[in-house]
Amino acid sequence: MTIWVDADACPNVIKEILFRAAERSRIEVVLVANQWLRTPSSRFIRAMQVPGGLDVADSEIVQRVESGDLVVTADIPLAALVVEKGALALDPRGQLHTPDTIAQRLSMRDFMADLRGAGIDTGGPPPLHARDRMAFANALDRWLAARPAARRAAE
Repeated sequence: MTIWVDADACPNVIKEILFRAAERSRIEVVLVANQWLRTPSSRFIRAMQVPGGLDVADSEIVQRVESGDLVVTADIPLAALVVEKGALALDPRGQLHTPDTIAQRLSMRDFMADLRGAGIDTGGPPPLHARDRMAFANALDRWLAARPAARRAAE
């Protein structure tokens, strides 16, 4: 199992949580971005630079993700694609996207895009707060805790 990170827009504080989790849990974390990323020296953490362009990093993640992996992204269309492949997606605010939740979130995202396209100011996302970081860390810990049980059940 791997944690894939849509790293171009991922807040640094979330990356730091992921780096600590990689070392603690001994799980691979791969940051995918269209720019060079600095990562800590670790056998569990690596960065993958992809060419620039619209959705190139997203396409790389979708191509490589496997069932049971986790993808960290705030991009709802990317989350929908990885959930379709049997992975889960976690946004930086701690919202877990699953097969049961992704259709509603994708519909809401499309609705908001339609409003913006009609010239209605919907505002942007609020700043990332400490409660968001805590929600992310807690959701990540729950996923990591469930991982060994899932592995034992598969064997």
